[in-house]
Amino acid sequence: MTTIAVIAHTGKTLGGGLGELREVLKDAGHPEPLWYEVAKSKEAPKCAREALDKGADLLFVWGGDGTVRRCVDVLADEKGAALAILPAGTANLLAGNLGIPEDLGEAVRIGLEGDRRKIDTGKVKGEHFAVFAGAGLDALMIEDADSLKDRFGRAAYLWSGARNLGADPVRVRIEVDGRPLGSGKITCLLIGNMSEVLGGIDVFEDSRPDDGILEVGVVTAKSRSQWMRVLAGVVLGRASKSPYAVTTRGSSVKVKFDKPTLYELDGGARKPVKKLKIEVQPGAVEICVPNAGTARSNGGADG
Repeated sequence: MTTIAVIAHTGKTLGGGLGELREVLKDAGHPEPLWYEVAKSKEAPKCAREALDKGADLLFVWGGDGTVRRCVDVLADEKGAALAILPAGTANLLAGNLGIPEDLGEAVRIGLEGDRRKIDTGKVKGEHFAVFAGAGLDALMIEDADSLKDRFGRAAYLWSGARNLGADPVRVRIEVDGRPLGSGKITCLLIGNMSEVLGGIDVFEDSRPDDGILEVGVVTAKSRSQWMRVLAGVVLGRASKSPYAVTTRGSSVKVKFDKPTLYELDGGARKPVKKLKIEVQPGAVEICVPNAGTARSNGGADG
C-alpha cells in the first residue's frame, strides 16, 4: 500500500487549487495523505524528511522549481521515496523536461499511475540540482527576476535578461574531468543535466538526464550583437558552432573565478563564490513521469 505525502507551497497555484488536489486524491482512493503546507520553499526539506520518517514512499510536491529542487535535495540524499511533481510555479523547468503537464488531474495521474524514472542530479556545495546550474549572466538574470516573476510570470526573465546583457565578464579557469577547458574572460557558464534549461529553448542538444554526464556551456559574448548571435545559434540548434560559445561534457567540473561571482541552481540564486566544484550523481532521484510513448521524445519519459 502506497503511503502518500503532499508538500504544498501555499503561494503557488495550479488548477482549482489545493482544495481540488484533495478531491482528486480522495477520488483516487487516497483521502488522508500526509499533508504539509509551507509558505516558503526553504521550509520544504523539513517536511520531506518528516514524511519519509513517517513511511511515505510517494511525495507529491506542489510548487515551482525552487520547492521541487529542495525536495530533490532530500530524496537524493536519503532515498526511499519517489517524487511526483505538481507544477505550480512560473518556469516549471524540471516538469517540462520530463513531459509533466501543468494540468492538475493529469499530473496527479502521472504520480499515481505513471512510470518511474531514476535521473541524475548535479551536486555543488552540498546541494543538488536536477536541471541546471549557472554563473554570470544566467545567475544575474535569475536574481533580478526573482522579485518580479510572481507578478509578471516568465516575462520577468526576458526583462532581466535584457537588462543584464551588458554585465561585465569575469575571468575563469575551468576543468572538466581533470582536463583544462580553458581560461579567460566569460560572461556566462551553464552546467546542464537536461536539454531545456531556458524556458522552452533546448540549449544542450541530445542531453539525457540519466546518462551520468553533465553538459557544460561557456559563453564569451560581451556586446548585445554578440549575444544575439549566440541566442540565434541556440534557437537554430547550432550553439556549438558559435564563435562566442564552447560546449563539452563531463562528470566533474571545477571552476575558479577571479572575483566572487553569483551562481544559481535550478533557478535559485546563491551567494557569490570564487570556486565551484560540480559533480554528477548518477540515478540520484526517482521521479514519476508519463508512461512510455506519451511523453516528448527529447528528455521525456521515453527520451
